[in-house]
Amino acid sequence: MRLIVGLGNPGKSYIKTRHNVGFHLLDAIARDRGVEINKKKFSGLYGIDKSSKDPLIFLKPQAYMNNSGQVVKKFVDYYDIKTENILIIYDDNHLEVGNYKLKAQGSSGGHKGLKSIEQHLQTEEYKRIKIGIGRDMQMLTSDYVLGKFSTAQWAEIKDLELKIIAIFTDYLKYDFDKVMNLHNQKNTL
Repeated sequence: MRLIVGLGNPGKSYIKTRHNVGFHLLDAIARDRGVEINKKKFSGLYGIDKSSKDPLIFLKPQAYMNNSGQVVKKFVDYYDIKTENILIIYDDNHLEVGNYKLKAQGSSGGHKGLKSIEQHLQTEEYKRIKIGIGRDMQMLTSDYVLGKFSTAQWAEIKDLELKIIAIFTDYLKYDFDKVMNLHNQKNTL
C-alpha cells in the first residue's frame, strides 16, 4: 500500500493559495485515476485507488499545515504503510512558479508541514514532489504562502497538472531514483 499526501490547509478560504498547491495537484492525480477524495478518517479526507498493483491512498490532511504530521502518522499506523511508500506533494518557495523537483529524502527546508511530518514519523526518508510557488522578498513568508496565485501564476500551476500526472504514472512503474532522473532533468531543460 502507498500513501500519497497533498499538503494544504482546510477550508474554502485557502483554495488557490500557494500553500494549497499540494491539495490541488493531488486532486488532479486522483481525478486522472478516477478516485474521489471524499471519505473522512483521522482528520483527513482520503480516497483509495484499488486498481493498481498496490492500493493507493490519496490523503489531504484536514489539520492545518503545521499539524499535517499528526494526520499522516495516523494513516501510516492504521494502514501499516512503510515510509518508503509515502509520497508528499507540497509547495516550495525556493522554486519559481511552474517548476518542480523530486527528492527521495532530505530535510524540511523550513517547510512547517514537512517538519510536522518528520516529527511524527521520526524520519526524513520519504519521497517528495516539490512544487514551485516562487517568493516575494517584500512580503513575510507566511503572508506570501497564504496569498492567492495571480491569474498568470495559476495558469502555470494548471499547466503543471499533466506533468505531475506523468510523474505519478512513472512513479507507479519505476523505482523513484529513475523517476527523479527522468523528470528532474526534463524540468531543468
